[in-house]
Amino acid sequence: MFIFKKEQKTFDIGGVKIGGQPGEFPTVLIGSIFYAGHKIVKNEEKGIFDKNAAEELIKRMEELSERTGNPGFLDIEILHPQAVENYIDFISSVTDVPFLIEVPSAEVGIEAARYVSEVGLAEQAIYNTISPDTKEEEIPVIKESGIKAAIILAFNQADLSPKGRTSILRGGLLDVAERAGIEKPLIDTTVLDTLSLGPASKSICIVKEEFGFPTGCGPINAIETWKIGKKELDSSAFKACGACADFMTVIFGADFVLYGPIENAEYAFPTCALADAMTAYTLRREGIKPKTRDHPLYKIF
Repeated sequence: MFIFKKEQKTFDIGGVKIGGQPGEFPTVLIGSIFYAGHKIVKNEEKGIFDKNAAEELIKRMEELSERTGNPGFLDIEILHPQAVENYIDFISSVTDVPFLIEVPSAEVGIEAARYVSEVGLAEQAIYNTISPDTKEEEIPVIKESGIKAAIILAFNQADLSPKGRTSILRGGLLDVAERAGIEKPLIDTTVLDTLSLGPASKSICIVKEEFGFPTGCGPINAIETWKIGKKELDSSAFKACGACADFMTVIFGADFVLYGPIENAEYAFPTCALADAMTAYTLRREGIKPKTRDHPLYKIF
């Protein structure tokens, strides 16, 4: 559990505070919906899906958020430009939680950015992602859309160490975000596979100490790429390992956790709430106090 010397920035995204010193605000938990292979999706190209099932998943996530105090964001995985309108219209009609627009290509990203601007949802939207692979044509569209928040993927293919993750930020990636009009960068320290969770977690501390921006990662990538675990563990043990991965990143100071499919909310929320409460209780004795009564420290005990 850490207290950072660098002043820690706190952003308001759609009414949710994210960032700060560990123990001040609850970790934001981000679940994916309409992802590749999601059973509720009937036609991913056109964005046709089971609306009742989707709403049930979202309402359950909101219940868990209310119970634990951890805010829940949605990561809308949009695989085709034709699906943009259907997905975003539905999400905005059933919930007011902030959402990430996760896009596999510049074409989809441009369409999604333009659409959230058109329907007045830019303040609620988070562009996912700005990375070394971001195309130049995306940048002016993001800026014109009015989207102010984005996931910044600290991925350095030439150097996968924590040092490499910070150097890619200093080396121009944050400048790209600034050119795109991003005022609320959320740094993703990049979990590629099972063993990279350790360096990615350590990088959370390093990034927060150097830059002060809200930082986190997607521990689910470590679990989903763990071939032996998938093969040899039963489902309950495998889920327990997923919970362990989420817990680990919170203890390292994560401001947000991408916990994977929204169905994983059942274990991600109580797990991260417990980590948040333990962190807040410990650091309160060192002068860091929760800045909201909705903190898990007050909600789950």
